[in-house]
Amino acid sequence: MPRTDLPSSSRLSAPARGRRWVAACVVMGLTTLAHAFPSVYPTGVTRYDPSKAWNGYVLFSAQDKQTHLIDMNGNDVKVWPYEGFPSVLLDPAVNKGRRGHVLVQLANQAGNQGGGNGLRNQSVGELDWNGKVVWEWKGVGVQDAYGGTGVATEGTASAGSARQHHDWRRLPNGNTVILVNVVRPLAGFKADKVLDDAIYEVTPSGQIVWQWTAGDHLSEFGFSADSLKLLKDTLTRGDKTVPFDYLHFNNLSVVGPNKWFDAGDQRFHPDNLLFDSRNANIIGIIDRKTGAIVWRLGPDYPAANPATSNKLPRPVDQIIGQHDAHIIPHGLPGAGHLLVFDNQGEAGYPRVGPGTQARSRVLEIDPVKNEIVWQYTGANSGRVAWSFYSSFISSARRLPNGNTLIDEGMNGRVFQVTPKGEIVWEYVSPYFGESRNGGDGQAVQTNTLYRAQPVPYDWVPAGTPRTEKAVQAPDIRTFRIPAQP
Repeated sequence: MPRTDLPSSSRLSAPARGRRWVAACVVMGLTTLAHAFPSVYPTGVTRYDPSKAWNGYVLFSAQDKQTHLIDMNGNDVKVWPYEGFPSVLLDPAVNKGRRGHVLVQLANQAGNQGGGNGLRNQSVGELDWNGKVVWEWKGVGVQDAYGGTGVATEGTASAGSARQHHDWRRLPNGNTVILVNVVRPLAGFKADKVLDDAIYEVTPSGQIVWQWTAGDHLSEFGFSADSLKLLKDTLTRGDKTVPFDYLHFNNLSVVGPNKWFDAGDQRFHPDNLLFDSRNANIIGIIDRKTGAIVWRLGPDYPAANPATSNKLPRPVDQIIGQHDAHIIPHGLPGAGHLLVFDNQGEAGYPRVGPGTQARSRVLEIDPVKNEIVWQYTGANSGRVAWSFYSSFISSARRLPNGNTLIDEGMNGRVFQVTPKGEIVWEYVSPYFGESRNGGDGQAVQTNTLYRAQPVPYDWVPAGTPRTEKAVQAPDIRTFRIPAQP
C-alpha cells in the first residue's frame, strides 16, 4: 500500500487524486510538471487515452520494497512482497510456457541504504504467480563498496563472491545471465582495488557455466591514452582504500534475432550480450564465443549541436550516463535498432555534463550507420526540454503499436509516448520510501523507480483482472489564478 504520510494525495483514489490535482492547479496556477516537483503533486494514472495507447500491464519495483504489476488505470493486479533491481516478469517463450513468473531479490542484508544497486543481495531468484520460490541463486558475502569505506567480502569472479546488480536475463536454454560486481585489484590503478563488473551464466542448479569480467578487456573499451590514465588515477572520495567503481555497468541484455545478423554481420549474433557503462559513457556488444567487445559506441562523442538537434537522421552525438540500452526485438517497430535512455547526467573520463538546461533524451540509433533515427525529448510533448529529466536510473521500451514506454526514474514517472511525442498514458508512483541517496547525508523520502517493464496481457495467467478506462488530463493552458476577494 502507498505511504499514508507522504504525500497526502497518494492516499486518494485515482478520480479523487485527479480532482485534487485540478483544484491545486487552479489555486496555485501551476503550468507544468518539471523535474523540480512542487511539494504536492498527483500520483497514480494522470492521463490515459485507450485508443492511442498500447494496452497492457506495467511491472516495477517500488520504494515500498515490493514488486507491483499494474493495469492501465494504475490498479495493482499483483504484488509480490520482494523488491528487485530490477524485477523482471519472464516471457513465457523462454520459461517453458509458464506465465506470471518474476525474477526478484529474495533476501537482503540490513545496512547501507545509500549503496543500492543490489549490492546488499543475499539471494535472488524466481517466483511463480502465487509467490512460491521456484529457483534461487546465492552468492557469498555482501559488498559495501558504494556507501561505505569497507568491503565485507572480497573475491574474484571465479570465486563466486559477487552480487547481482542492475540486470539479469533468462535465456532460451533455461539458464540466466546475471550482471554482478566483484572487488579485486587491477594492475595500474591508483585504488587498491576496483569494483569490477562481471557477467555470469548460471544454470537452474546454480552452476556458473560462462563468465566474463570487464577488467580483462580494458584495452577494448576505446579509451585514449589520456582518458585511460585519468581513469586509472581516479579515486573514490580521494581514498585509495575504497574500491573504485570505474565502469559501473547498469545494463545487460541479449542481442536477440536481428536483421543485421541475418545479413551476415557477426557482431550482432543473437547470442551476444549488450551492456552499457554509465561511468564511461560506453555501450558495447560482447561476443559470447571469444569474449571480445566487437561493437561499441563511445566513450568519445562529438558535442551535440543545438542547430541540428532536431535533424533526423544524424550522427550520434554526446551520450552521457545512459541506461537500458538494448536492440529492439524482432516484430516491433524499429526492430534491429538500438534504443537507449540517454540520461544526460554527468559521466566520462574526463567528465562531461548536460550544461545549464539539463534534460534527458530517449534515442533510437541505427547501430550500423551509428545514426540517430528517432528521439524523444520534453520538447516533443510541447513542453520545455527540461520538463523531462532523470540524471540517473530510468528506462525506455518500444511497444507493439510503435509507442515507447519511458521510465523517468528519478521522479517515479512512467509514461507512454507516440512516435510524434504525444503523451497518451502517464503514471506517477505513489510508493514512497526512505533513502539517503539525494538527501545530502540525511534520510529523505523518494518514489524513484529504477526500471519499468511493459507486460503483454498473455504473459500472465488468463483471467487476471484489468481495466482500460480513459483518464482525461486537465488542460493546464486554461488555468487562471482566481481573483482575490
